[in-house]
Amino acid sequence: MRDTVPHVADLRYPVARGTLRAYLAVPTDHGFAEAGPWPAVVVIHEVFGLTDDIRRQADRFAAQGYLALAPDLFDWGATVRCLIATARAMAAGQGRALDDVQDARRFLESRDDCTGKVGVAGFCLGGGLAILVSPSGFAASAPNYGHLPRQPERRLDGACPIVASYGARDRPLKGAAAKLESVLSGLGVEHDVKEYAGARHGFLFPHSGKSALSEPLLVQYDPVAADDAWRRIFAFFDQHVKGTAP
Repeated sequence: MRDTVPHVADLRYPVARGTLRAYLAVPTDHGFAEAGPWPAVVVIHEVFGLTDDIRRQADRFAAQGYLALAPDLFDWGATVRCLIATARAMAAGQGRALDDVQDARRFLESRDDCTGKVGVAGFCLGGGLAILVSPSGFAASAPNYGHLPRQPERRLDGACPIVASYGARDRPLKGAAAKLESVLSGLGVEHDVKEYAGARHGFLFPHSGKSALSEPLLVQYDPVAADDAWRRIFAFFDQHVKGTAP
C-alpha cells in the first residue's frame, strides 16, 4: 500500500546506509505567518508507509509552526522486507528503523530553519517507534496507538516528555494506556496519557486512497476523539518543543 508517487515537497535525507525519501512540510507554506527558524517534528508513518494521509499530518504540524519531516522508512527495499525488518527492530529495541528516525532528527537539527529542538510523533507502527526513540535526543514524543516495548521500565528510562493517545476499543492494545501511564509515572517522566472510551485503532485522521480499504475493520476515524487528541498534542508540543508557556 506504499505511496510511490513523487510529490513536490519530497526530498532525500542522509542516513547511515545512503539516503531515504521523506516529505518536508514548511510552516510558511501552510499558512503559518511567522518566519523561521522553527521547532521541528519527525512524523512517523503507519504500517501503510508514507502515504498522503501522513503527508497531511505533517502539513497539520507545519500549520502550527513546526518544520515537519515525514520519512519513508520503507524506501530502502521491498515493502514486506522493510516491514519485517522494522518489526524486528521494534522487538529488539535497536535496528535500522530506529536509526533512520534518529537520522531524520539530525537532519532537521542541522537545518538553518530549525531551532534545534525536535519532537517526534507517530501513528500505529510509528507510535511504537515514537515510544522507543523517546529517550534519545527528542524534546517531546507523541505516540498514538503505539505498541509498548518489551521491558518498558528499562526502555523508557530517561524518556523525554510523552503525550500519548489510545482508543479503549482498540483490542490489540487493551490496557496499553494504563500500562504506559504507570511506567511513566514510576520513572518520573512528564506525560499526558489518555484513553478515549469510544475510539478504535487509527482514530486520529480519516484514511484515504488504498489505506481507506482498512476502514472500518482495522482503523476507524473518530472526529470527537481526534479533535481532543490533537488539542492535547499541540498544547504539549508548544510547551516542550516550541517552548511556549502552557
